[in-house]
Amino acid sequence: MAQIDDKTILDLFRDEKTRNTALSHLIAKYQQRLYWHIRKIVIDHDDSDDVLQNTYIKIWKGLENFKEESQLYTWMYRIATNEALTHLKQKQKKNTESLHPIEYQLSKSLESDVYFEGDEIQLKLQQAILTLPEKQRIVFNMRYYDETPYEQMSEILETSVGALKASYHIAAKKIEEFLVTR
Repeated sequence: MAQIDDKTILDLFRDEKTRNTALSHLIAKYQQRLYWHIRKIVIDHDDSDDVLQNTYIKIWKGLENFKEESQLYTWMYRIATNEALTHLKQKQKKNTESLHPIEYQLSKSLESDVYFEGDEIQLKLQQAILTLPEKQRIVFNMRYYDETPYEQMSEILETSVGALKASYHIAAKKIEEFLVTR
């Protein structure tokens, strides 16, 4: 399926007869990027698939009210981020009997993940990232892996550019310290 621009997708969505076509184009265009964004937050492949599915449900239900004040992708990224964070919070609530924080559980999940294709260095980097507070982890992943501009991150995370730059800098320092000491 040839990729079409966001305006065309939105035009297709607004017409009842082509709404399903719009969804097909939306998924084809953004599925992989959204999946990997979610995967960096929730770590587990199956959880990422579930969160992605929930994300598309929310997108589909909310698309009618999308005001085009931001880019479509930015709006979708915000929904994916919120869904991933909600998933982690629910997972943490279910595991209240565990003595280990969710980050420890995610790290162990990563070690046993058959879909993880990284080497020892990649595993250590992922474990270092998991030691970061939630917001720093998201900012680091978006900037380091996705090279998301701070301005776009600011829209997605609804945080100032200055705060995001500070979060990234602090996260990078913490990761460096983790890698040096381990």
